[in-house]
Amino acid sequence: MEHIKKQDYTINKDDRSRTKKHKPCLIWFTGLSGSGKSTIANLLEKELYKQQIHTYTLDGDNLRRGLNKDLKFTKEGRVENLRRTAEVARLFIDAGLVVIAAFITPYNKIREDIETIVGKDYYIEVFVNTPLEVCEERDEKGLYKKARAGEIKNFTGISSPFEVPVNPTIEIQTMKESPQEAVAKILEVLKRRL
Repeated sequence: MEHIKKQDYTINKDDRSRTKKHKPCLIWFTGLSGSGKSTIANLLEKELYKQQIHTYTLDGDNLRRGLNKDLKFTKEGRVENLRRTAEVARLFIDAGLVVIAAFITPYNKIREDIETIVGKDYYIEVFVNTPLEVCEERDEKGLYKKARAGEIKNFTGISSPFEVPVNPTIEIQTMKESPQEAVAKILEVLKRRL
């Protein structure tokens, strides 16, 4: 690191924000597998696109197919997966984008680290709160069934813990709120941030 120096350029995040006519931020969805994170994230991006807000969505499954394909599903591998994703989000924020990320993100420490990487002023945490039994009922990918059978190790909610977020910016209770209501709730917060 002693030979690495930060290179500053003339055009910065503020300049890019002025061009895009909105401020950048990271909207980080956390919750169990099957909670509805990706569904709500997708609907949110569609609404922001209609409003001509420049966005990019980072999805756990998609990043595991490329940038993070070398990582295992151990605790260490999962932490590194999220750290790399936060670093990518930070670059996109610097580019002036609204970044949407949908990841289980099981530990409070990891969520704190993500906030530190991108900066508190740019971090919006959305806890998609869905009971485990409902996530298991949905189980479109059959992951919970495999985890219960011991075929998948370190599966959040079954053989690996999920720590409920301490102080999320927004909590979506999917048993009481539809995906459309969740998006409306998030957009209300974004009005003050963008």
